[in-house]
Amino acid sequence: MFTRTLRLAPTLLKTPFTRTLITTSRMSASYQVVSTDKAPAAIGPYVQAVAHNGLIYSSGSIPLDPQSMEVVPGGIEAQTNQVFKNISGLLTASGITPAQILKTTCFLKDMNDFVAFNKIYAEFFGETKPARSCVEVARLPKDVLVEIEFIAVAKP
Repeated sequence: MFTRTLRLAPTLLKTPFTRTLITTSRMSASYQVVSTDKAPAAIGPYVQAVAHNGLIYSSGSIPLDPQSMEVVPGGIEAQTNQVFKNISGLLTASGITPAQILKTTCFLKDMNDFVAFNKIYAEFFGETKPARSCVEVARLPKDVLVEIEFIAVAKP
């Protein structure tokens, strides 16, 4: 634990005061790593997903084939379908279903692809739609067209 006391000069304030800041170098947390060969291995210093306090937090899933680790050929439809296959693999490894996803964050390289993306998204979730953010970004890893991350409840 690190403690630091700051004394502000009287010229900055009408009345000087002391403020103590307490920070910890690291919060202790236990979590379980979720890993499966039904989704691509991480291509950087991260894991596919973690489970903590009854929630599953996924890393972003891009349209890589889990066996070849290559981007699937085709446009936004093929890539979005592959992302949902990868997400399904993570859900299965976590013992949950799409109905337990609470929130997704979706990244599109081109918002002109939104209608095609949204059609596949709606088919995947059916009647159990999670909260969602969808944003256009300048670039995604491996120059893919779509990336999706999610937060899900681990217990039905």
